[in-house]
Amino acid sequence: MMARRGFIALSAAVAALGLAGFATRSRPVPVPPPLPKPEAPLTVFHLGHSLVGADMPYMLAQLAPDGHGYNSQQGSGTSLRGHWEPDEPILDFETANQAPAFRDAREAVASGDYDAVVLTEMVELRDALKYFDAAKYFEKWVDLASNASPAPQLFLYETWHKLDDPDGWLERIDGDLERLWIRELTGRASRRHPDQPVYLIPGGQVLAAVARAAENGNIPGLDSREALFARTPDGALDTIHINDLGTYVVALTHFAVLYQRSPEGLPHQLTRADGTPAQALPADAALRVQQIVWQVVTALPRTGLGAEARDA
Repeated sequence: MMARRGFIALSAAVAALGLAGFATRSRPVPVPPPLPKPEAPLTVFHLGHSLVGADMPYMLAQLAPDGHGYNSQQGSGTSLRGHWEPDEPILDFETANQAPAFRDAREAVASGDYDAVVLTEMVELRDALKYFDAAKYFEKWVDLASNASPAPQLFLYETWHKLDDPDGWLERIDGDLERLWIRELTGRASRRHPDQPVYLIPGGQVLAAVARAAENGNIPGLDSREALFARTPDGALDTIHINDLGTYVVALTHFAVLYQRSPEGLPHQLTRADGTPAQALPADAALRVQQIVWQVVTALPRTGLGAEARDA
């Protein structure tokens, strides 16, 4: 039997390790350096789930300079672990991944064929961190990208939780960014790969800012957060998936970060991936949304905007 003194010493050591691990996870994640403004169209790989969807990358391509290209791998509610592990089924894989957009994710990220790789974790993010080893698998994808030649620039697409979240939709978006998305999800990889920084595409932050502006009467023709979200076939509100208007907001956000340029003045009448016209904001409302996107993106240092881009 272990002597009492030995047991106490072991317990103290375990406790110290636990506190050290907590301290490491709680340390602020260094802000990455500013990104250079791209001088040519980008080729982008999107890894994620239905909050990426088929339409958002397609809209982004319509906003981007001619020559912008993209591929993706997606699933319904799929975690980064689900995309990594070959034996884990990906829900709705066949319907979510259609030619010509689809490319196998492991092959794509390792290929060196992309200027940018955008990583998207499942939500509920608390569950992803607790039950799906989100930080571990985020690091695996960063490792894979960092070994590509040339290595792509990495981005985290911050999404959102359900509109009816018991802790509050806006409150979750406000409170989760630094604590969960940055420290818990990306901190481990960022500390191991200081030479491979991960930049932020703040989809949740921008969507919240647009919703607040709409509900304060500052966007003509848009008056609620629900107006950015889809409806189910029976007409009920879909509390997690965005509609064409919400997708446009998120595509603008991707554009602003990836191209380090203001989206003000970009087209507002776009098409969906299936070629049908997307629901569009009126021109004055679209301009106000574009301005809000740029305000949020320039206010957050993790988006990579340097002084030159901010002042442009």
